[in-house]
Amino acid sequence: MSTILIVEDEPKLAALMADYLRASGFAAWCIANGLEVVPWVREHSPDLILLDLMLPGRDGLEICRELRGFSDVPVVMVTAKVEEIDRLVGLEFGADDYVCKPFSVRELVARVKAILRRGRGAAHAVRGLVIDEPSHRAELDGRSLDLTPVEFRLLGTLASAPGRVFSRDKLLQRLYEDHRVVTDRTVDAHVKNLRRKLEEVRPGHDPVRSIYGVGYKLEL
Repeated sequence: MSTILIVEDEPKLAALMADYLRASGFAAWCIANGLEVVPWVREHSPDLILLDLMLPGRDGLEICRELRGFSDVPVVMVTAKVEEIDRLVGLEFGADDYVCKPFSVRELVARVKAILRRGRGAAHAVRGLVIDEPSHRAELDGRSLDLTPVEFRLLGTLASAPGRVFSRDKLLQRLYEDHRVVTDRTVDAHVKNLRRKLEEVRPGHDPVRSIYGVGYKLEL
């Protein structure tokens, strides 16, 4: 049974979300104060988090950013803010999806199920791709990919969560082990080279998708 953490300070809405999730076979837990979220996640490791943006104690974006420092748990932002900049900021901070109030609770539950299915199907989502870190070997459709160390880490990061958008800052943190100071446009150059090598195996297919103003995701 998958565990869903609901972080919502409106008691009636939190209870409604929990009832629908439980009726769909999930274990649902509710937290109303932002200060309690990170300690709870560290202790209980939920399968997905529904995270309100405006919370007492601590802002949802700040919580999401800290979660991404130690966990890849799917995070769905639930908020009344509908401006495009808020959606982009939410994704850049590591959110997997974004739901604006008011919303259909049935639709929210369907979205939760879809995200969890995507997570369980990660191996299928990157079918044909083999990444062997100890031997620094990467293959696509049985063909070896001649990747530089940085390109290898870039592909490994994107493939660790297919469909998830990684910001340039997050990718930079993982690409350079010596934490050298480089510009975020360096990522664009590495992505361009990685795309070229992947397209040599699958002509006409661009698996590294650019999300304007946010970052990149892998769709194989």
